[in-house]
Amino acid sequence: MTVGVATCGRPAALDRCLQALAQGDGLPAQVVVVDQAPSDEAKVVVERSGLPGAAYVPQTRLGLSASRNLALRTASQSVLAVTDDDCVPERDWISNLWVALTRDPVPGAVTGAILSLGSQPPGTFAVSLRDSPHPIDYVGRVSPWITGSGANFAARCDVLKSLGGWDERLGVGSPGKAAEDADLLYRLLRSGRIVRYEPAAIVRHEWQSREHRLATRWTYGYGVGALCGIWLRRGDGFAPQMILEYTRLHARPLVAALARADAERTSQHSRALLSLVPGLLYGVLARSQQK
Repeated sequence: MTVGVATCGRPAALDRCLQALAQGDGLPAQVVVVDQAPSDEAKVVVERSGLPGAAYVPQTRLGLSASRNLALRTASQSVLAVTDDDCVPERDWISNLWVALTRDPVPGAVTGAILSLGSQPPGTFAVSLRDSPHPIDYVGRVSPWITGSGANFAARCDVLKSLGGWDERLGVGSPGKAAEDADLLYRLLRSGRIVRYEPAAIVRHEWQSREHRLATRWTYGYGVGALCGIWLRRGDGFAPQMILEYTRLHARPLVAALARADAERTSQHSRALLSLVPGLLYGVLARSQQK
């Protein structure tokens, strides 16, 4: 298995992530670190990690999807697992991903649980959590964001390449801002493949500031809008349903927050909804992806 880690000017967080991988019960055959803000410090972190086949790959093109695709092109193994530099895989992450990927019926991809890292520092918030303890195989047309997250994801490289990899119009650092993971998961489901959520495959995500939490509510809503707009333009019949389901996902708790005069949650859910419209417009007008 190859593990791809996207990083951008965060050598201390990258070191924490790689050390967790190095202390795992099973080591990946290769680790590819793609750095969008190359530095000698980050390169040294990779070199001293002690991980087998560790490769430090500078990336000149901005965007999380571009980094994921570079990791896919660099991968020497048949399976690529990906996580981010602000995540810490648990010791059995690799082995649990592998078991889930090879268990019948063989899935097209596996996602795993994302839990908080350590105790909550004052004034911080959890982000990107996926904490269901129940394994499930997703098939057919379901809203892809319920199936998992790109920060804890694995699939066979040939499957990823057959789907064209990650859409570089989407994701952090791109004009689409987010939802590159939801788009890839949707394409997997759309192709008839299983997306398996395996709660035993755990990574832990660091806590974020209030400002970061609010920013991600805006960018993820924009990304979901962009994803839906791209598929609307292609005439996909499920795209309107995804827009409706995402709207319901945030409209109901927004109404409840307003009733309780909960300013924090009102701000979060309103940002997620308000950003959906400009994201949708971007997706409808976006040019076809060029590799």
